[in-house]
Amino acid sequence: MNLDPKNQEKLLGFNNLFNHFVKLLDNKKFPNKIMISGPKGIGKSTFAYHIINYIFSKNEKNPYNINKYKIQSENRSFNLIKNLSHPNFYLIDLLDGKKMIEISQVRKAISYSQKSSFNDNYRIVLIDNIESLNLHSANALLKIVEEPNEKLFFILIHNNSKKIIKTIQSRCIIFKKNFTYDENLSIASSLANVNFKNFFNENIINHYFTVYDFLYLYNFSKNAKLDIKKLSLKDLLLYLINYKIYKNNPELINLIFKLIESYFYYSFLNNKNLDIYKLYEYFIKKIDYTSKFNLDIESLFLEFKNKVTNE
Repeated sequence: MNLDPKNQEKLLGFNNLFNHFVKLLDNKKFPNKIMISGPKGIGKSTFAYHIINYIFSKNEKNPYNINKYKIQSENRSFNLIKNLSHPNFYLIDLLDGKKMIEISQVRKAISYSQKSSFNDNYRIVLIDNIESLNLHSANALLKIVEEPNEKLFFILIHNNSKKIIKTIQSRCIIFKKNFTYDENLSIASSLANVNFKNFFNENIINHYFTVYDFLYLYNFSKNAKLDIKKLSLKDLLLYLINYKIYKNNPELINLIFKLIESYFYYSFLNNKNLDIYKLYEYFIKKIDYTSKFNLDIESLFLEFKNKVTNE
């Protein structure tokens, strides 16, 4: 299953927010600077691409199907955006292997914003992972976000577990979105057409998971030919760490972090042992520091493995 947000034809869980945006657009009251904020992996970027398709496809063949919240696969704008070749669309996102959005990317967006619109239509700049802007990139972005022309929209996607520069935040209308655990599980199951409660061991699909986490683990287990239903949380973690599959794979690293957190959480619930709780607190802090300061991931995983195998 392709998990790239710009390829997703179906939208689930965002009906009310989508209808609200459509109403704003139809009444010509759509803000030209909006931020969609929520946990990473719930579908914020997918939602943004659906709104963008609704805007661009209105006067095209195979326009957006608002009754089904679905992009038509034959639609011209959809296919141009998938190839990043739509003349009225510009994307700023993390480049492969980079930890921050570079100032050169923002400068290219500034150049784009100064060009004329194709067919006098709306132009949209989508900025994904806005929390990855450094101070210089953010200051450069302010130059175009400050006073864009009336036909230039900025849509910013924010992972709310990370802070963003307040000057950017203060320029935008912010829409917050979140799902419960059951909603995340239900949406992911519908998108994959799989009942994940029957596919995964219940200790693996935990309350920390988002829609993307469920889908990513499903894809990973299918490709690796792992029978996740028969694996315990401990066995899955040791498998991922022993074979070092996480190397150069930030998505899998983030998933392992969540699984480690769940392992100690469930271990404490089942045992109520103070030593387990202390380990839980220790690894939560270490995961937080490792993520925040880009510390050595391998040493964290090996320490976890040693603690678990010697328990």
